[in-house]
Amino acid sequence: MIRPLAEVPGLAATLAAWHHAHWGHFYDPSDWSLQAATEELRDHATRRGRPTTLVALAGDAPVGSVSLVDEDAPEFTPVGDAWLASLFVRPDCRGRGIGRALVRECVALAAREGVPRLWLFTPEHVDFYAALGWRDLGTATLRGHAVHLMDILPA
Repeated sequence: MIRPLAEVPGLAATLAAWHHAHWGHFYDPSDWSLQAATEELRDHATRRGRPTTLVALAGDAPVGSVSLVDEDAPEFTPVGDAWLASLFVRPDCRGRGIGRALVRECVALAAREGVPRLWLFTPEHVDFYAALGWRDLGTATLRGHAVHLMDILPA
């Protein structure tokens, strides 16, 4: 089941720990500490529209999440103003379609929000997103890491 973080706000700190551990190296630590990540997700838990986070649950336990945000990395602000960000599925739950479901729900949310073009960057999962209809627009560098910029037109 996928629910807005607003329906399960007590999970914000857990999701922040996942996100920070997995993606912290892409961001300036003075800008995106664990505390900042937690505050960001607590803010997402106050709304159902952008910026917000969706949570995949197995019973009451979180198994994954994805965010719809206005900015994912300051370096890419000129590229676009709506981003699918922080797709994460717990390692023990991968391979079950949870990530695909989260991406589809995030794109559907973007469509409901009237987003004409949704962006993401990924260091390694181009084929995963391409299979879901995302277009690979080439590579860029983020804090010394090569990433692919991708987009989709939410329907």
